[in-house]
Amino acid sequence: MIVQRVVLNSRPGKNGVPVAENFRMETVTLPDKITDGQVRARTLYLSVDPYMRCRMNEDTGSDYLLPWQLSEVVDGGGIGIVEESKQANLAEGDIVTSFNWPWQTKIILDGRLLQKLNPQFVDGHLSYFLGAAGITGLTSFLGIKEKGHVTPGANQTMVVSGAAGACGSLAGQIGRLEGCSRVVGICGTDEKCSILVSEMGFDAAINYKKGNVSEQLHELCPAGVDVYFDNVGGDISDAVINQMNQNSHIILCGQISQYNKDVPYPPPLPPAIEEIQKARNITRERFLVLNYMDKQEASILQLCHWIKEGKLKIKETVVKGLENIGEAFQSMMTGGNIGKQIVLISEK
Repeated sequence: MIVQRVVLNSRPGKNGVPVAENFRMETVTLPDKITDGQVRARTLYLSVDPYMRCRMNEDTGSDYLLPWQLSEVVDGGGIGIVEESKQANLAEGDIVTSFNWPWQTKIILDGRLLQKLNPQFVDGHLSYFLGAAGITGLTSFLGIKEKGHVTPGANQTMVVSGAAGACGSLAGQIGRLEGCSRVVGICGTDEKCSILVSEMGFDAAINYKKGNVSEQLHELCPAGVDVYFDNVGGDISDAVINQMNQNSHIILCGQISQYNKDVPYPPPLPPAIEEIQKARNITRERFLVLNYMDKQEASILQLCHWIKEGKLKIKETVVKGLENIGEAFQSMMTGGNIGKQIVLISEK
């Protein structure tokens, strides 16, 4: 069986910017027959995410992420349809997912590595299982629940950086649903700002490429900032922390502005900002969703309930074709997406 796959062609280097040429398409042959316990599936959707930038290095700097190897197939979140199964709990036609789905048009995997999905949970929008009803939604939801200390009725203001991205666009909406009285997003284009306010219920949005972010935050958050969902780090986060209140909370979700730099994670704050953090007793702890997977099922059900009720608006940027996944990754790393970046490999 002839299939196409994507391998890591080269590394950008610890301080390099990823380019599409870091990936390479190949044609390979899969066995015609599967063995006991295995499943063959056709790939429907693949996910590209900021954390993958770390996997492009020889050393990921992480105790839970393994580096991709040169000339070997790349993997990540994926969804497919079972074509043949010798795993007892999976049958032909089942929709399945894995965190470690090879970037191939078809795959053969140990069936124990696959999770069966119920399309009814997302009204048939299967790609949502890679975003709002998957690890992305869990990250936003559990980040706010576990680290945000949101209290309904407390008139709390939340700021979200990377607010038009996969996690950020959900986090702002979830913050509102959990009880924040004001939600302000920070993103990189006027179009994204407009979408956050007109479609996703943010009270206001700042284009960080225009004007002074600190001045705009001061104007839009007159009572200060109580919860900060941090996706980017760097100068933007310094500006937000400067506006944060006593005993406020930073949800340290990601630091995309730092991923192309050889710095530890989480990166240290500048001395002046660190002094503010300490003086105001602002919590800033690394959040890793994998530490809360015992709450996965209940959290996914809540997210799906909000999606069905229309309380959680979903945005996706979809690119078609495995051959375009490198360009999709590069675009996502530079803010080219609105909502979750998805690559459509084949139709159901």
